[in-house]
Amino acid sequence: MKTKTLGVILLLGVLFFSACSEEKSAQAPMKIPPLSVNTVTVNKEVIPIWRSYTGTTKASSEQEVRARVAGVLKEIYFKDGQSVTKGQKLFLIEQDEYIAALDAAKAKKQQDEASLKLADADVARYEPLVKEGLAPRATLEQYQAQLAGLKAAIAGDIAQIKKAEIELGYTTILAPISGKVSSRKVDIGNLVGQGEATLLTTIMSVDPIYAYFSPSQNDVRMFEKYSNKEKPDAFIEMRGEHDTVRLDGYIDFSNNEVDSQTSTITMRATISNKDAKVLPGTFVYVNLFITDKYEFLMISPEVIFADQLGSYLYVLDKDNKAKRVNIETGYSSKYYVDVSSGLKDGDRVIVSALVKIRDSMEVDPTDVTDTQGIKAILEKNRLIPKE
Repeated sequence: MKTKTLGVILLLGVLFFSACSEEKSAQAPMKIPPLSVNTVTVNKEVIPIWRSYTGTTKASSEQEVRARVAGVLKEIYFKDGQSVTKGQKLFLIEQDEYIAALDAAKAKKQQDEASLKLADADVARYEPLVKEGLAPRATLEQYQAQLAGLKAAIAGDIAQIKKAEIELGYTTILAPISGKVSSRKVDIGNLVGQGEATLLTTIMSVDPIYAYFSPSQNDVRMFEKYSNKEKPDAFIEMRGEHDTVRLDGYIDFSNNEVDSQTSTITMRATISNKDAKVLPGTFVYVNLFITDKYEFLMISPEVIFADQLGSYLYVLDKDNKAKRVNIETGYSSKYYVDVSSGLKDGDRVIVSALVKIRDSMEVDPTDVTDTQGIKAILEKNRLIPKE
C-alpha cells in the first residue's frame, strides 16, 4: 500500500513540473530574428539609354584571289583557314615563260637602241652635206624616217618590258587584304589562268566586322531625335551556353530607304574584332546607344514581381519592415527598368531574399547601392558611353 501511494505522489510531481514548464514556454515564446536583406536606394538621375536588336555579322571586305596569267601552279604558301596580312605571298605560278618574255623584250630594246645610235649618226652626217648640196635630200629624209621609227620602236620596247614585268609579277600572287583565307580551290600542278581568271581562294577581312540589323522606322526616327553623337556607340553580344562574347564599335551606316514589307531600315555597326572572336554570318545582339541626356528612376528587372494586380516590389518603411509597392514601368532592357510611378527618390528597394519577403515582415537591411545600384550595374556591364 505504501509503495502504491509513493508512485502516485511521484506521478503527480512529474505532471506538476511538466505543467509549469509548458506554462513558462507559453509565457516566453522564442523570438525569430529579422530576415537579413540587401537594399539599394533609388533616385531619379541621368541614365544612358541603350536599345537592343538581333543582327547578323558580315565581313567588312571579301576578296576573290584569282590567277591573272596562265601557267602551272608551283607553290602554295598558306594553310586553309589561316589568317594572312595584306601583301603576304599566297601562290606561285611557273615563271620560266614570263622570265624569258621579259628577257626577250629587254634584248629587243637593246637592239633597237643600237640601231638608233647608227641612224642618229647617219642623220648627223648627212644634214650638213645636204645643206651644202653635196648629198641628195631624199637620202637624208630616209635616215630621218629610220631615226623616228627606231624611237617609236624603243617606246614600244619599253611598254613591252613593262607588260612582261607585270605578267611576271602576276606569277607571284599576294594577299590583297588582311583577313582569313578560305580553303584553296586548286592544288599544286594544276594549270590555272588558261582562258579565264581561275579562282584560287577567297579572303575575308573580319577586323573590323560589320553587324547588320533592322530597327523599325519609328525607332530610327527616335535615334535621330535623341542621339547626340555623329557615330553612336554600339556593341554586339554573342551569347553562348557558358559565356557571352562582347565586342565594341559604333554605328556608321543607315540605309536610305524603308523595306516596304517590314517597315524597317537596315543599319550597320562597325565592330572591332581584333582576335577574330566573331566570324561572318554569326547571329548576334546589337546594342545601340541612344542618349544620356534624360533622367530616369531605374531599378533592376530582377526585383520586380507581377500578379493579377500588376507589377510590384518591396521597399522598406521607416520601421525597417517590408512594404509592397505597386509600380508602373516604362522603358526596359535586360539591365534596368524605368519606374514611371510608385517609387520616389530615396526609397530603399529590397534586392535580396525576395522569395522569402512578405508584406509587413521585419527585416535587417544592408545598403548595397554602391555595388548593386543602377550606376554600378552600368559600369559593370560597360554601359557608360565614351566621351
